This record gives sequence, C-alpha cells and structure tokens, in this order.
Amino acid sequence: MVEILSHPFKPIVFKDSKILILGSFPSIKSFENDFYYANPQNQFWKIMSALTKYPINNKDQKIWLLKEKKIALWDMIKSCNRENSLDSSIENEDVNDIVNFLESYPDIKKIAFTGKKSQALFEYHFGHIDIQKCYLPSPSSAYAKMTLEQKIEKYRELLKI
Repeated sequence: MVEILSHPFKPIVFKDSKILILGSFPSIKSFENDFYYANPQNQFWKIMSALTKYPINNKDQKIWLLKEKKIALWDMIKSCNRENSLDSSIENEDVNDIVNFLESYPDIKKIAFTGKKSQALFEYHFGHIDIQKCYLPSPSSAYAKMTLEQKIEKYRELLKI
C-alpha cells in the first residue's frame, strides 16, 4: 500500500491577500525542494515573474512577489496517497479547511485554480461558498495545449495583476 503523505508546507498568505491561488498537492520535486511549484520544469514562477517583472531567483523573492501582488498560495489537499506527482495518481485525499481559511483572511475575494483536480475538489467540498473563481491553465510543462506565452496571457487576463 502507498503511504499517506501530509502536505509539507503552510499556506503563504498575508493579511491583505486578495487572491488565493489553489493547487492540488505538491509534486515530489516540491517536497524535495521544500517549496511550492519547485519542480524546475513547472512554469508557475516563470509565469508570475513575466506578469510582474519581479525576480524569482530564490524563495524570498518568490514570497515577496506574492506579498506585493496580494496573492496567497495554498493547496486543496491536506493529505493523500500518491505514487507519483500526477494529480491522476492522488487517492484518499483529505482536503484543507478552506472555509476557515477564508474566514481568517476576509480580503480574499477570488480563488484561482491551477489544475482541474483542485477545482473539482473545491466545487465538491466548498461549492456553496460565494466567491469569484477562475481556472488557470496548468503551469505544468506537461500541459502542452498552450505555450508558455499563451499561459502568461491567460494568467494576466484572469488574475488582472
């Protein structure tokens, strides 16, 4: 049987965060590198840097970017079974308490999902929450339906940052 994995990081959030970006669960590379979207092939930080023109050379710069743009970052899943980094391999997921989180950060007015899994789990468990939502194209380099430039434009349009 596959071991139960617990989410390794706290959410990155600030009292004045306006947008919550929700992924599903950290990749194996993110576990190894102890940070969100830490697989070098993942395009999330490249997209955010292109949108903001802010550097992303280390964790501190990435956190600063989020703080400056009033963005919170977290994942839907608190724990699960998983054999690899693919969302399709996630089983027996236990979700984070999004209701309590949003009550603790009332300035958050929009949730953006970076994958279909996070969006589906949110809708299933928290679809009753009245908040603006949008689906961002997956920042995974494996999501090849869009080029990096197309993803940047879609993020710009949806996040308005």
